[in-house]
Amino acid sequence: MSRQSTSGGVRVKRRTPFVIIESATARDTRLSYRELGLLTYLLDQSEDWQVRSEQLSQGEGREGRDAVRKSLHRLAACGYYRLERRRFRNGKTAMGTAISDHPVEQWADDYVTFGKKLDIPVVEQEDGTFRVKYADGTLGSDGFSSDAEDVDPPAEGEPEEQPAEDEPESPTSAELKATPAAQPAEKKTVAPKKTAEEKAAEAEEKAAQEKAFDEAAHKVATWWWEHAEKHLGKYVGQRGGFVAVRQMVRRALVAGYSQQECAKALQYARKHFPAAQQWQDALGVVTNHVQPKQPNGRIPYSDSATWGDQDGVPPTTTGTTDDADDATFGVIARL
Repeated sequence: MSRQSTSGGVRVKRRTPFVIIESATARDTRLSYRELGLLTYLLDQSEDWQVRSEQLSQGEGREGRDAVRKSLHRLAACGYYRLERRRFRNGKTAMGTAISDHPVEQWADDYVTFGKKLDIPVVEQEDGTFRVKYADGTLGSDGFSSDAEDVDPPAEGEPEEQPAEDEPESPTSAELKATPAAQPAEKKTVAPKKTAEEKAAEAEEKAAQEKAFDEAAHKVATWWWEHAEKHLGKYVGQRGGFVAVRQMVRRALVAGYSQQECAKALQYARKHFPAAQQWQDALGVVTNHVQPKQPNGRIPYSDSATWGDQDGVPPTTTGTTDDADDATFGVIARL
């Protein structure tokens, strides 16, 4: 196959660089002498040349445009010719011609598939080749692929090509015995299947953990809802605010925050139902990951800096309900 030098040029599928018609093509009884002559003329054109039925019908000894178009359709039906609506990777499009010096079955099939039209849509690929785009969006061969049909068949009476003399011979049986046997592939270790008792124990453990998170989240949310209504007034926001706060706290507990940290974060946010960003910022402040805003320039209060760890035990960070967290929910009223 040769590549066209212009986007709308001729793509020629030929087995020789000359205008030599194969015997199979010359004897193709499906073609009339008019069609065979037109094919020969097209194959002799340069790759920059654009096929136009008007040009083919002009000049001395030429036939009319309708006769030329009829011949082109016949060549397309037999797999020698077709128009291509080419879409390139840069988004540009162009109309070009594809010609073959031997019948291409794929072209003949596409001629029928596209309603016996001369123009076939093709799309340029990353490697510069083209693929036919069908109505369902799939892509197919454009008939220019390097396959067995592009290999010149041996001439009649000519022996087929023999392997080169320096091609390595097959190993003898003695050499095979001397060659160490291939080691079997290492078997992958397969984890033993869990028994029904083990699966039941895991499910029970998971259910207990989920229940603990639910109870801890409900405890924090209940405390906060009562505290917020006492200090911030009745809640008048969207419906389901308490449930949303409980879910928000539960997600924080699952992520590793403690009940104490969730309670302090709700106090810092000072919202019945803080927004997601407010809630995240508040958690960051109480865990010393985010520096709180201090418009008055005061140093933020820190329990650990003021009192230190009680009895050398740091505050708990688990999501379970324990007595240590219970004491943190009491809030001393300001006088």
